[in-house]
Amino acid sequence: MDSPPQIKTARINRWLPYWAVLQADVRSTLRSWVYRTWVLVSVLCAVGYLIYKVGVYREAGIVQHASGMVSDLLRWCVFGSVTLIIVLTAGCISSERGTMADSVLSRGISRYQYFFGKWHARLVTVLGTFLGMGLVALIASFFLLHEDLTLTGGLLALITVAAVLAAVISSGVTASAVFNNTLVGVAVLWIAIYGTGFALSLFPEHYLTPYRILNSLPQILHGEYNLHVIGRLIGWSALASCVLAIVGLGYFSRRDV
Repeated sequence: MDSPPQIKTARINRWLPYWAVLQADVRSTLRSWVYRTWVLVSVLCAVGYLIYKVGVYREAGIVQHASGMVSDLLRWCVFGSVTLIIVLTAGCISSERGTMADSVLSRGISRYQYFFGKWHARLVTVLGTFLGMGLVALIASFFLLHEDLTLTGGLLALITVAAVLAAVISSGVTASAVFNNTLVGVAVLWIAIYGTGFALSLFPEHYLTPYRILNSLPQILHGEYNLHVIGRLIGWSALASCVLAIVGLGYFSRRDV
C-alpha cells in the first residue's frame, strides 16, 4: 500500500516584513535629496577646512593641532546638521500616511515591525554616514596636521556625538509617527530640540550636558577624559532615544493611519 505523500510546509520568517521595511527605507533615504545635501555640505566643509589648516601650517609654519580641527568639525556637524537630520527623519512615516494602510499595514506586517523598520533604518543610515565621515576626518587630520590625537580618544568622541545624534533621530521618527503633517512635525521638533538644548545649557556646571561635552571634545581627543562621566552621558542619550521610540510606537500603534 502506497504511503501518503508528504506535505512540505513553508517556513514563515516573521522578521521578513521588518527587514523589507528597513531595506526599502535605507534605499529611499540614500536617494533623498536631503540626505545627499547633508553629505555633500558636510564633505565640502570638512575638505575646505582641512585644506585651510594644512595651508596655514605649510605656508606660515603655524602649528595646527588635529584635535582642534576634528573637534570643530564635530561641533559644526551637531549644530549645523541637526536641522537637516530633523527634516530627514520627521517625515519618514508621516510622508507615507496617505497610502500606508493599503500598501503596507494591510499586507501581513504589524505596526510594530513597520515602526521599528523605519526607526532602525534611519539610525543605521544617518549614524553610519556620520561615523564614516568622522573616521575619514580623523585619519586625514592625523597624517596631515600636528599629531595630538589618541585612537581611543578619537573613537570615544565619535561615539559620544553619535549617541547625541541618535536621540535626535529617535525624536524625529517619533514626531513623524505623531504628526500627520511633516512640516508641523519638523517645526515642533526643531523648537523642542533647540529649546531643550538651551535649557540644558543653563544647568549648573557640575551637570554634564551635550553642550558642555561638545566644548570638551579637544580634551577627549587628547585622551584626557573621565570614562565614567562620558559613559553616563552616552547611557542617558541611549535611554532618551529608547524612551522616545517607545512613546512614538505606543502612539502609532493606537491611531488611525
